[in-house]
Amino acid sequence: MNNILLVISREYTQRVRKKGFIFTTLLMPVVMLALMFAPALLDGIGSETEVITIVDKSGKVSPYLAANPSLPYSMTDLPADSLKLDTDVKTFVVIGEDIIENPAAVTLYHRGGSSMETEALIKSDIEDAIEAQRLEALQLGDLKKVMNEVEADVMISTQKIDDDGNESSSSSLTSYLIGIAMTFILYMFIIMYGQLVMMSIIEEKNNRVLEIIVTSIKPTHLMLGKIIGIGAVAVTQVVIWALLIAAFITFALPEIAGADLFAEVDALRAGTLDPATMKTDIGLLQVMALLSSLSYIFSIFGYLVLFLIGGFLLYASLYAAIGASVDNAQDGAQLQGFCIIPVILGLMFSITIGQNPDSSLATLLSMIPFTSPMVMMARIPSGVPAGEIVASLAILYASIVLIIWFTAKIYRVGIFMYGKKPTVKELIRWARYK
Repeated sequence: MNNILLVISREYTQRVRKKGFIFTTLLMPVVMLALMFAPALLDGIGSETEVITIVDKSGKVSPYLAANPSLPYSMTDLPADSLKLDTDVKTFVVIGEDIIENPAAVTLYHRGGSSMETEALIKSDIEDAIEAQRLEALQLGDLKKVMNEVEADVMISTQKIDDDGNESSSSSLTSYLIGIAMTFILYMFIIMYGQLVMMSIIEEKNNRVLEIIVTSIKPTHLMLGKIIGIGAVAVTQVVIWALLIAAFITFALPEIAGADLFAEVDALRAGTLDPATMKTDIGLLQVMALLSSLSYIFSIFGYLVLFLIGGFLLYASLYAAIGASVDNAQDGAQLQGFCIIPVILGLMFSITIGQNPDSSLATLLSMIPFTSPMVMMARIPSGVPAGEIVASLAILYASIVLIIWFTAKIYRVGIFMYGKKPTVKELIRWARYK
């Protein structure tokens, strides 16, 4: 037991002290937040207001655009050929004479890159102008005003209830996106750290270090120590990320979102939100209610740690067997498809299952150890019965014991084998050695 702890300590301390680990652990959440908020910041700070020149040959659209501008429009009677030669005009739109009958008679000219958002706004404004002209031609009065008055904007507040009848705010879209994010984190950690186990074993095997180490420690203990030590590094990263996210939610998010929004979020949680005085979209409030709940965030990360440990131990033991069976990274890359394919399948199924987390397929895949870590993390944010979670974890960890027992037999033989890549038949024979 002491030897296993020594190997765990060596593998763990050797990796957490590396600059790469410190960088990814501390700066990756900052980079992710920066990527999330950068578009909005750049749009609000770095963008310049661009004047859109309008050449309206019909004379029917420009009055509407001037009265209802979504963009800074400038009307002109100059021909398009002249505007093409005027380098001060960056973007201009030519509207055909028959625009009311032929909505396709619009051409946008631009210098340099074209903004998708600008194009969408121009299109929307011209469509509104055409609709206004057509309504006026039908002499139906102010039909648009009538339609606005009778239009109903239904707001659905989603509440999740437990077996005791307790209510909590929920959002299907947010739960789905959180589940997919957790699944991708699992996928990344299992593949990345599993390959790290394999490459570490291959390197030590090529340097003949293993032959020296196994004189003082059993091969099985060495494999377990290496897997647990590297797995502890992965868990450390996840825990630090959870703490950083909790700090962001507690201190930074209220300042960014504002007191008024959080007051409405609190009212939504308490069930006292008045739709008549509500200033924020109900969907956004439900999202903020979930993301600002520390108990929800910690429960999600708690399950993530449990399934990360289980998924990593399962696949890392397979990676360890592959690393012990080959002499170089190229051969290992060819064999690791046995590990990567089930993980990718679990990821692919999770993307679909997240939209229908209570389906029979979702329940089935949650009980298969090779797919359960990804599938369960896609389902848990939407709500899964505690019995299913316990059953999934029990099957997963029971399978880990069997997989480690099997791969340890391959490992203890493979670390002494050199010269050729073994076949599946040979691996099975190694596992049968006494």
